[in-house]
Amino acid sequence: MEQLTTQKAAFLDVITERRSVRHYDPNVKISRDEIKEMLKEATLAPSSSNLQPWRFLVIDDQELKEKLLPIAFNQQQVVQASAIIAILGDYEGYKAAETIYTKAVSAGFMNEEVKSSLIQNINSRYSNRAREIIKEIALVDGGLVAMQFMLVAKARGYDTVPMGGYNTDKFKEAFDITDRYVPIMLIALGKAAQPGHPTVRLDIDDIAYWNEMPSSVSEK
Repeated sequence: MEQLTTQKAAFLDVITERRSVRHYDPNVKISRDEIKEMLKEATLAPSSSNLQPWRFLVIDDQELKEKLLPIAFNQQQVVQASAIIAILGDYEGYKAAETIYTKAVSAGFMNEEVKSSLIQNINSRYSNRAREIIKEIALVDGGLVAMQFMLVAKARGYDTVPMGGYNTDKFKEAFDITDRYVPIMLIALGKAAQPGHPTVRLDIDDIAYWNEMPSSVSEK
């Protein structure tokens, strides 16, 4: 029981201490091996049909961060942070189903019959799906993995800020990102030079409803 209490406290520390940090110590470098470990932990996030359509472009070269700076409207965290993680959605992510479910069979999580049925269903559904629907799925899954990455980073003592303020077309052009991928967000990763501002949240009673939504007249 004591161990569970300690684990819960540690988890609560992570989620309550995470802030959107916009000022980073440029002298702090995070190794690629550690970033890979963080990404691996982040990809334990759920995804539709476990297809994991997220892809990551890690920008840790200073010249490339300088190149990204005007594209991200000169937000200084781009050049101060140890790395910028671009979260992308793969329109063709479903094509990894064979690899994913083969690994699931090897791990003993399913048999060949289930694997074959799942792959057939996925290929049938996704090959005929509108591109916009696939994009919507990728945006949801990308949001899940992004949040998990930020919590993983905080648990390791690092800071982050999610960034939607950048020119996606110029970003794709500058970094040779084809139309196979949809940019979801950028995440600055590093060590805070200044703490992120504390924020407030709406009261739960004002945003959570039980069993039915309120009418537009009575809603606060």
